[in-house]
Amino acid sequence: MIHAALVGQSSFLLWHAIPIVIGISLVYGATRHELMGHILYSAYRTALWILGFVAVIAVVLAVISWMV
Repeated sequence: MIHAALVGQSSFLLWHAIPIVIGISLVYGATRHELMGHILYSAYRTALWILGFVAVIAVVLAVISWMV
């Protein structure tokens, strides 16, 4: 059984992922494009890709945890 303190701590740590994803997305977009509009659009798409990938991994881990 997962303790409430552990769940609270892990949800607090998830907030640290937001600036990391934004930073990675902006740097990746800036290495591919020169115009600000293209950089922001690329950063938006990259951020969605990263968050989608992390969500899929979280679902897979939750299903595995539920099965065990």
